[in-house]
Amino acid sequence: MILLPLYQQQRHQKDRHHSEFSSTIKEFINTYFNPSYLTDRLQELPQQFAHPQPRRWARIEWQSIDSTQITGIDTPLFLAILQGASDTEAPIRDYTHTSRQYLDAIHPQMAEFVGGRVDAVGNSQSKGMWELEECRHAPALIAIYERISGEKVRLNPKQARAYQPTDCPDADLYRHGLSRIFTEYGAACLYLWLIGHSTGTLRQVLEELLTDEINHLIKFWGFGIWLYPYPKGQRFIHGCRQLLPRRSAGGNLIKTYQRMLSVLHWQHWQLQHRWQIVTIFYLVITRLLAWHQSLTPVALEQIFGAVPVNTRSPNYN
Repeated sequence: MILLPLYQQQRHQKDRHHSEFSSTIKEFINTYFNPSYLTDRLQELPQQFAHPQPRRWARIEWQSIDSTQITGIDTPLFLAILQGASDTEAPIRDYTHTSRQYLDAIHPQMAEFVGGRVDAVGNSQSKGMWELEECRHAPALIAIYERISGEKVRLNPKQARAYQPTDCPDADLYRHGLSRIFTEYGAACLYLWLIGHSTGTLRQVLEELLTDEINHLIKFWGFGIWLYPYPKGQRFIHGCRQLLPRRSAGGNLIKTYQRMLSVLHWQHWQLQHRWQIVTIFYLVITRLLAWHQSLTPVALEQIFGAVPVNTRSPNYN
């Protein structure tokens, strides 16, 4: 008889958290994945070519972060996910260096936006906007971890995939760009899911991370569609084929997500948490594909100008 009220109380708490989680996710998706917001992020890219300015974060009261701001998930698992995300975010210099190499010969402005400037022998002279914005992610995740756990993080950064050119630089960039887009998409969905399990200052920091990832995802997505025009639908299908295991150059989609799930300790997630993030992946890609329909050749030319004449359609076979 005593167990029944306790069970009912626990059930009520779970139902309330589920309702709050769903409401939060809906609110953030409506805010950050509406067509107007996404188009604004894309239209900003040429301005960043001319006058690069990193997006500024709001003031954060780091000392106010504590474990009570975690909701609906055990603190040890939350911390393990933070550590895995930190390990993934940490080698940003290597990521940007690789992406710049793929871009250099095809679009120097985008190469500089991503990886900054280098001298004649490849030494870095400045950071790109992508790197400047992304390089604050790992320190932010580490700061959260240490505030909540009271312990120092022992990073184990993942090894970034090195530049692997072939005799077709356009196809190399296309495959690499797809891999980069999928990675940014995965990061955005993860931070959105973490936002649903947080409150207060903790949620504020995660929202800054989410905003950065969406900003970069949209810029890479729209730029890629402009640079490599291809019949809608077929482009996506052929592009994904480029990332299957038989294709070694430029990335492997399956291995990318297997590695992501591993570092995020997926094997310890409860079924409801797995279902939540799968639902987020679905809801976000649905919004992105709807916005994608607005990326017509005319609209993209108004943003970026004519496609460079030295760019060839990559071999999709």
